[in-house]
Amino acid sequence: MKKIIFTAIVLINSLAFAQTGPKIEFKDKDNTIDYGTVTKDTDDGVRKFQFTNTGDAPLIIKDVRSTCGCTVPSKPTGEIMPGKSDFITVKYNMNPGPIRKTITVETNATNVEGGLVALKIKGEVIVKQEVNLLDKKKTGPMQ
Repeated sequence: MKKIIFTAIVLINSLAFAQTGPKIEFKDKDNTIDYGTVTKDTDDGVRKFQFTNTGDAPLIIKDVRSTCGCTVPSKPTGEIMPGKSDFITVKYNMNPGPIRKTITVETNATNVEGGLVALKIKGEVIVKQEVNLLDKKKTGPMQ
């Protein structure tokens, strides 16, 4: 009888402390998208962070902010129902040089502290080297 009562108490306590509500899980490892080395003229700078509501209540993306004006994020409108997925789209302006930016996502998710999630983009933008055939030195067997 004591085992049954003890088991019932443990079960009730575990249910009481179980996290309920919306939960956000991102597909990308460490919430980071790596652009790699990209060329300014051949890449539009748009990337998508896919996420899923793994909770049991509707997920709301309240706000999405970037650390600078060179990165423009956009969020889904409306609620994301449990089990459904959506995207946060990020457009980087492709200025040549290293990419190291953070996007802050404000949600009603219960599995992240304060409902805030940090997303990161990284990589490097290079300018495509164009070869001018007129400037190219002539090389041959006599030189």
